[in-house]
Amino acid sequence: MAGSLTSGSVESNVDLSKKTFAIVVAEWNSEITEALYSGAVESLLKHGVRKKDIIRKNVPGTFELTLGALWQAEEKNIDAVLCLGCVIQGETPHFDYICQAVAYGITEVNIKTRKPVIFGVLTTLDKQQAFDRAGGKHGNKGEEAALTAIKMLNF
Repeated sequence: MAGSLTSGSVESNVDLSKKTFAIVVAEWNSEITEALYSGAVESLLKHGVRKKDIIRKNVPGTFELTLGALWQAEEKNIDAVLCLGCVIQGETPHFDYICQAVAYGITEVNIKTRKPVIFGVLTTLDKQQAFDRAGGKHGNKGEEAALTAIKMLNF
């Protein structure tokens, strides 16, 4: 997978066994978001994060990831937040509005809280593209989100 974070290794100068990660997961398109969550958790554990230091919070849909991320990032014990969701394009412009709002919102949470808040949201044209990026032929965006959080904690 050229250009994929999952194809490389991540070295950490930070003791990840002393870091706490919140993972905010959208319930909409749950067959995809559950696969993203599994990839994220597996990656965090592989890199030394303790299971008890991975906190999961569910939100109804991708749009709600921003507020869920803000609430988690404002917690003093949270070091990084991963936002996992999936928006599949339909026949209306709803897709465009949701994707733009969530990308902007997550960026704002990063800036406001000065903590890594990672955009692990799939924005695909169809369900097959989502499956391909949630553990399929294009890797797992959840795993990539976890590796991105680790890299940002090492910044």
